Amino acid sequence: MSRTPLPGIGVQYDMTLRDHRHVSVVAHRDGSRHLNVYRSDDPDDCALALPLTGPEAASIADVLSPDHHSPSLLHTTDLGLVAERIPLSAHSHFNGRVLGDARIRSETGASVVAVLRRAEAIPSPAPDFRLAGGDTLIVIGTREGVDAAAAIFERE
Repeated sequence: MSRTPLPGIGVQYDMTLRDHRHVSVVAHRDGSRHLNVYRSDDPDDCALALPLTGPEAASIADVLSPDHHSPSLLHTTDLGLVAERIPLSAHSHFNGRVLGDARIRSETGASVVAVLRRAEAIPSPAPDFRLAGGDTLIVIGTREGVDAAAAIFERE
């Protein structure tokens, strides 16, 4: 794999696959990505150019990782607990509402143990903590509980 800086744009990563096809990813400074696949009979002719948002690229990277560990997964223990980062969209029903309105603990058994907002971490947010689009919630619980919490916070 080669890496080429693209001033003002980001970085381009190029790779030649086993079947001699050329693949590149342009990682833009804004977090978006472009996945490009070139024709095997003409490596300069792009056969597929796929623009991806940052979250789409992260989802694809997660699926392609050898041990399939989610980038949002923080820790798993023998007790069956996971801690995961859950982003809160600006379109979420809970954007601008207090954390207690989500009833996460009583509905899912999971707990919001911290909120990441910009460069700040808010540990142990109280039920009257006001959520904002762009927050990242750190939630701990069973896999099922964390998944249910994510579904609640994704509600629009």
